Amino acid sequence: MLTLNKHELQRYPLTYAIIIVNVFVYLLSALWSQNIADMDMETLVNMGALFGPYVLHKGEWWRLFTAMFLHGGMTHILMNMFSLYIIGRGAEMYFSKGAYLSIYFFAGLIGGLASLYVHPESVGVGASGAIFGIFGALGGFFMAHREKIATEARAFMKDFSIIIGINLVIGLSIPAVDVSAHIGGLLAGFIGGFVLSKNPKWLLPYGLAMCVLVFLMANFLSGEYVSTLV
Repeated sequence: MLTLNKHELQRYPLTYAIIIVNVFVYLLSALWSQNIADMDMETLVNMGALFGPYVLHKGEWWRLFTAMFLHGGMTHILMNMFSLYIIGRGAEMYFSKGAYLSIYFFAGLIGGLASLYVHPESVGVGASGAIFGIFGALGGFFMAHREKIATEARAFMKDFSIIIGINLVIGLSIPAVDVSAHIGGLLAGFIGGFVLSKNPKWLLPYGLAMCVLVFLMANFLSGEYVSTLV
């Protein structure tokens, strides 16, 4: 049984804060959609969902951020928040608050950009890219410290491979699941986790490098989108 207490909240404040914000935004979208189980697509777009023509043509890049807090339905948000509950608490034990948030949001942004590249005309929502980033960060942590904690690292990497494999199979089997966002977030998170595990003082250079990468990806996507209109 899942129980929350003051100690639990104090130990994992970031994970619970992100979950609370996501649930609050979901309730708002449910209110405006007048449906608690499935969100209205127009409502999601109005609230900031990813939509290629708006992002790439109108320059509404803020949607890369807002889409991370939107979900398409009850099953979607329950799966994502349960995954974050399981994975996020573990990551908070290994990374500083700054590292955790940087990895989470940069993974979400890069996952969103990957989604735009693969599905430029589709509506995209969800925290899965960011959550996969946290999962990837744990993989990066154990990879960085594999020599010091060899047994634990091998066990984690084995479980890591199995879970990734299962998610890829599920993603490829269900059209609505955006595997591109998962892969983009996972790779970004793995790199961040590995780098910041090697040296936590590299947080600022890591953040700057990710900002440059996001800018370059966005610039590339803008050019690609415009070329399809010509």
